Amino acid sequence: MTKLKNIKVVVTDLDGTLLNTQHRISDYTKSIFQELHNQNYLIVVATGRHHLDAMAIIDKLEIPVYLVSSNGARIHSPEKEELFAFNLDSDIVKAALNVEIDPEITVVLFKENVWQTNKISEKLNAFQEKLNYRPELVDYKALEDFGAIKIFFSCDNHEKLVKLKDDILANSSEHLHHAFSLPTCLEFMDKSIDKAVAIETVLEKAGFTLAEAVSFGDGFNDVQMLSVSGKGLIMGNAPALLKETLPNLEVIKTNAEDGVARFIATRILDKEFAAS
Repeated sequence: MTKLKNIKVVVTDLDGTLLNTQHRISDYTKSIFQELHNQNYLIVVATGRHHLDAMAIIDKLEIPVYLVSSNGARIHSPEKEELFAFNLDSDIVKAALNVEIDPEITVVLFKENVWQTNKISEKLNAFQEKLNYRPELVDYKALEDFGAIKIFFSCDNHEKLVKLKDDILANSSEHLHHAFSLPTCLEFMDKSIDKAVAIETVLEKAGFTLAEAVSFGDGFNDVQMLSVSGKGLIMGNAPALLKETLPNLEVIKTNAEDGVARFIATRILDKEFAAS
């Protein structure tokens, strides 16, 4: 295949993208990203995960990586210096949660050091190999400080999340925008917050442009990032609706097949793909 030209930056989501189905970075993916670093490519991880959670994952790459976390509400340098931080105001979050929420839905507020939730979810905990970012069980009716990095909802029933999304936006659309990182995961951020905005901030600081970036993603919180990059790639395991939303973008192999590393090896590093 033809090698991509003028690409100097690699941007990737984590879950469903860089991480395999066990939520880990494969040895092969690690080797490819180390080769990217050796060839002086700038690497940015852009995720919906909290920075404490994501840092524990990207540390395993053992290379310098810029981190955009919480869908753009935090930016950290490769040295883990906080470059940008934005929190939702307590009153805005409280108003968003002042709707009827189905008891099947797990509610999470991303705080700086813990995530406050109405129920402990082993399914959500499974996304962390080690609990670097710990859950705290709270009663939202008794909570005083609703300030948060972002609001997160999880439910196996997608339609219940769609209804909740509509109910929240009916009262809070002035301040919030939403994204389904997965059909089972609904997230709300401030309207000014987006992965693409944060990535552009990183690239300006490092002396690059979005036209020089290739990006990989699998969720609706990746739409802007994929759309504005010089080359946007959709994971094969992404929802069909995402592929239909961005019909002009190339669809690559799945995360279970080392899709990101396979593309980088053959189209950026110009190497033959060799599975781990």
